[in-house]
Amino acid sequence: MKDECLICGMPLEYLNNDKMMECAICHKKENSKTRCVNGHYVCNECHTAGLDEITSLCLSEKSKNPVEILEKMMSLPFCHMHGPEHHVMVGTALLTAYKNAGGKIDLTEALPEMIKRGKTVPGGACGFWGACGAGISTGMFVSIISGSTPLTEEPFAFSHKMTSKSLAEIGKIGGPRCCKRDSFLSILQAIDFVQQNFNIQMEKPQIACTHFSKNNQCIGERCPFFPL
Repeated sequence: MKDECLICGMPLEYLNNDKMMECAICHKKENSKTRCVNGHYVCNECHTAGLDEITSLCLSEKSKNPVEILEKMMSLPFCHMHGPEHHVMVGTALLTAYKNAGGKIDLTEALPEMIKRGKTVPGGACGFWGACGAGISTGMFVSIISGSTPLTEEPFAFSHKMTSKSLAEIGKIGGPRCCKRDSFLSILQAIDFVQQNFNIQMEKPQIACTHFSKNNQCIGERCPFFPL
């Protein structure tokens, strides 16, 4: 088995019901369904420590390719094979590529808003909510670029349609979860959606996964990004 727990490297387990856990890093106590087989728990805040460094990366980035930008984020020390950091990275990579492709947004305002929203989606949402955080992140991205609020009409519709398209693609593949696969699936859907509805063409690459050797639950050839 490859490492999963940030403390001891042992596999994670998912409980049927919430239990009070103490974070092994900051010692905050909160309810969770996730821990490693040795009982270690790491809260979302500690799991995403260092995430804010993507702001400087994005502000200096010139690429119109959100997958390329995402891969740079994935190579940073704070990013793990799986985790809630992906719920932020998908949206921030899309915002950056959208801006570089001609989208009219203030990236200095949009990035902190995306980070704030994305960090509210907890790890394990894919299995416990029926809504992967990477997919939700594309809806947050569209919400930001369209100015959606609960009272808007078309932007409200756009953000929901975006999330539904991402989640539909994730659902077609099925589980077990892979944060890399679901992030790629979501971003590809967002590229097409933005071109069709906002007339902004981000670059859309062919993707061959380089992360599969670190994933204990890799589904192999069932994944559209598995290198053949």
